[in-house]
Amino acid sequence: MLVKSRPPVSSLLLGIGRRSLDNFRDTMQIAKSRLATRPARYPNILWSVWVLVWVLLTAAAFVRLDTPAGMLHGKWSAGFARTADFFTQFGLGGWYIIPSVLLLVAANLTDWRSLSRRSLMLLYNWTCLAFLVLCATGLSGIAVNVLKYAIGRARPLYYEDFGVLTLHPFAFDARFAGFPSGHGTTMGAVFGVALLLFPRRWYIALAITACIASTRIFVGAHYPSDTVAGFGLGCGFALACGLVFARLGFIFRPMPSGLPVRKRTFRLIGPTRKTA
Repeated sequence: MLVKSRPPVSSLLLGIGRRSLDNFRDTMQIAKSRLATRPARYPNILWSVWVLVWVLLTAAAFVRLDTPAGMLHGKWSAGFARTADFFTQFGLGGWYIIPSVLLLVAANLTDWRSLSRRSLMLLYNWTCLAFLVLCATGLSGIAVNVLKYAIGRARPLYYEDFGVLTLHPFAFDARFAGFPSGHGTTMGAVFGVALLLFPRRWYIALAITACIASTRIFVGAHYPSDTVAGFGLGCGFALACGLVFARLGFIFRPMPSGLPVRKRTFRLIGPTRKTA
């Protein structure tokens, strides 16, 4: 009786490596081709108006809320503080970046050519979603970390020592990394992604993400203006990513106005049927 020998581990690893490289090249080729054939016709959004609203809201929070928030630090009830401390953990970027990266790695190692059309479409949709979340949260996360250390605003934990507006630019000290809020930025990015995917349920996404972002105020890590600034920054990055994805045809298609709208073929569960 003949026993089939298994291929050596080195051959298996080499095969996986080649498949991963081929998948990456195919994806880059698709993106490159679509960018070359689809001109950059982004909608004429009045970004200056949105930026002005964002700045005014941040300024209003600074004038009206930051000093009371600093004075109230440490005076919340123990139960409320514990609740805020629990929910604030969901504002960490790792909750969204790490699963996205793992999903992209798994998709890159998968043999796409052996999948059925239905399975391929599901994998494609999940991969696009992971890439969108990674871009929105990751890019905004990089931006907010650069800004917060460049600005160097003291956190409300040290309100008694430094007051409401003490700046130490490029101190690279966590005590002076208050503005904007990193958690607020992550929640703003998550809200922006949810807004793009489920525009009719925007108020639910806003309520959840805003509540999580606001916990940073109650744990003494950020002033209200820090949170408002971060939330707007993250949301802006998510919407910009949505515009680029619509041009690429990933998840969204551009409307005549240029705004992104979710494709009917974008489904994460169940059968995916081809539509015209």
